[in-house]
Amino acid sequence: MLTDFKRDMIAVLPRLRRFARSLTRSVPEADDLVQEACLRALSKSHQWDPAQPLDRWLFRITRNLWISEIRKRKVRLGEGHIPAEESAELITTETGESRVAFSQLQGKIAALPSDLASVLLVVSVEGYSYAEAAELLDIPIGTVMSRIHRARKTLAQKIADPVGGVQ
Repeated sequence: MLTDFKRDMIAVLPRLRRFARSLTRSVPEADDLVQEACLRALSKSHQWDPAQPLDRWLFRITRNLWISEIRKRKVRLGEGHIPAEESAELITTETGESRVAFSQLQGKIAALPSDLASVLLVVSVEGYSYAEAAELLDIPIGTVMSRIHRARKTLAQKIADPVGGVQ
């Protein structure tokens, strides 16, 4: 049973890592967050309900750990978010015009507030439905729809007016 759990957890790791990067805006912090989430999941594997999707459970653990980390940072002065332009999210090996366009889009997504970016990535990149995203992020479905709308509208404005947006 535990070996099946570990195998299934390993299969979710790439998606979990992308989600963690959307939260942390930092590759090293995302890796640490995923590692901590995996350790927590393994130690509490007996609490997982096999009737529920494992990925949702792991995403929720990751999100809750990140919220706890943010709260800790508020207590410790001098630490916090890194500037969006210094993050190295969503790395790709493509070259040429598509790479430039992707880099510009990546910067524009990174410049979004984290609550908008995380919902946008969970729905658009990870492919979760609005209802699944609401459950995963522990927010009402209306909030998911509102944040997706605001994120898409903001991105469209930044793409249409690149002078005012992130380049």
